[in-house]
Amino acid sequence: MPNVKNEKRFKNRILVLIGSLLGPLLLRFLYNTNKIEIINDNYYEDALKSGKSVIIASWHSTLLTTFMSLSRKNYYGMASNHHPDAEIISRVGKKLGWNIVRGSSTDGGKEAYNKMLSILNKPGNLFAITPDGPQGPAKKPKAGAIKAAIRTGAVIVPTSGQTSKFWSFKNWHTFYLSKPFGSMVQIYGKPISFNVDDDFGECVSKLKHSLDELEKQAMSHFKE
Repeated sequence: MPNVKNEKRFKNRILVLIGSLLGPLLLRFLYNTNKIEIINDNYYEDALKSGKSVIIASWHSTLLTTFMSLSRKNYYGMASNHHPDAEIISRVGKKLGWNIVRGSSTDGGKEAYNKMLSILNKPGNLFAITPDGPQGPAKKPKAGAIKAAIRTGAVIVPTSGQTSKFWSFKNWHTFYLSKPFGSMVQIYGKPISFNVDDDFGECVSKLKHSLDELEKQAMSHFKE
């Protein structure tokens, strides 16, 4: 009788291999064939130049515009430990010039969180996070990004992006994937600083409001 577990492992290995080989090529084609406009990137660049560490925060639904616009810069990002999808994401990220930390709030969270703190404690590092990822609920920030900013002194720079032509996929949220040969915009918001004396609920509301407003700007950018 066939060994079901071995068959599943073999299929996962094949899926990871194909995904890690084709993923970077596909994403480059879909995103790099767009005419890209970056707005207010000086917000995070100036913070880095001043010696601050930066947390880039974007909603999970539009993470790919952030992922692609910041690729090839050796910045840090996070992928969960759920296989095989996370393995594909990790390998694709590395090929596109990201330093990937593995873990999430639901799987390997403590170890990954401590790695993130260690990275952010070194001046001039940038770590990209989806505050509502990887499994939602959609557009409700989890505590991780805010607590990391408080503990390390990093500033949070919110961002959102969109393309003029895209596919959308619905799961626990609406996830956007760019179509090629259009236009793309990535908009950054003003840096947000939090400290230990701030009311945590107000911190969450402030970050959510900023991300929601940037998302509206990005979504309406090509309708003007």
